[in-house]
Amino acid sequence: MNRQKRHLVVLVVAVATATLASVGVYRAVDRMPVREVPLAHQSVVVAARALPMGTQLTERDVKVVAWPASSPLAGAYGSVADVVNRPLVVAVLENEPLVPTKLASREAGSGLPSAIPRGMRAISVKVNDVIGVAGFIQPGSRVDLMVTMRRREDSVTRTVAGNVQVMSAGTRQEQQKQPLPDLKSTPTATTVVTLMVTPGDAERIALAQSEGQIMLVLRNPLDGETATTTGVQTAALLGQPESTPAPVKTSAPRRPAVKEVLSETPAAVQLERRIESIKAAKRTEEVIR
Repeated sequence: MNRQKRHLVVLVVAVATATLASVGVYRAVDRMPVREVPLAHQSVVVAARALPMGTQLTERDVKVVAWPASSPLAGAYGSVADVVNRPLVVAVLENEPLVPTKLASREAGSGLPSAIPRGMRAISVKVNDVIGVAGFIQPGSRVDLMVTMRRREDSVTRTVAGNVQVMSAGTRQEQQKQPLPDLKSTPTATTVVTLMVTPGDAERIALAQSEGQIMLVLRNPLDGETATTTGVQTAALLGQPESTPAPVKTSAPRRPAVKEVLSETPAAVQLERRIESIKAAKRTEEVIR
């Protein structure tokens, strides 16, 4: 047997030996029982399915899952009884944990009123395709509300409420949660938009609806800065100086005429003497001061 054949025989024997050893090790490992290492966890109540805002939770809407104790969820509920009959103040997705900030009290009831935080108010405004930003206003959007007042001298437009959250648009109250903005969303025609505002903003919006024409301006939800503006008048659009309200001229109240009366004192009184003289049939009288 020459040298080349010897090398070939050694190579074949090595490959066969390695194959048999690998098969034996694989079978031995496969027959070993699986050892499960228990991990510390806590029970957390999550949504069993996607739920819209205002839904009053039932036992079919939630479930309990194991949550790793190494990453605890602050404020999470551990029992179904803690969340049953409580309404949602925001929309949730399937398997999303339920925390106190997403639930209202049991006394709040269900529907839109339960989603109004304490100290806030909900007000509805009538819109059309132009006022409603061509139907792209959705629940959860942020808008600014402007009003145009037409006066006899000049018209003026000004922002009366800024960074206002849209609670519902038309009859849609649910807020769709998406990881990224859906740029391909189609507009939806709505006639009424419900806004969540402070009591002061509610008064200004109510006055704006009755006295002028309102307009909604859509803004980025991540832009929380409030822009302070002084409004714009028609004269400013034409490059003319803006008119300022003329001051109201009020005449000074008239004082009643006072008639000066000189009091007479005993020193100012002059004594008078009368002398009467009679000549024949003529009678005369003289006064001497």
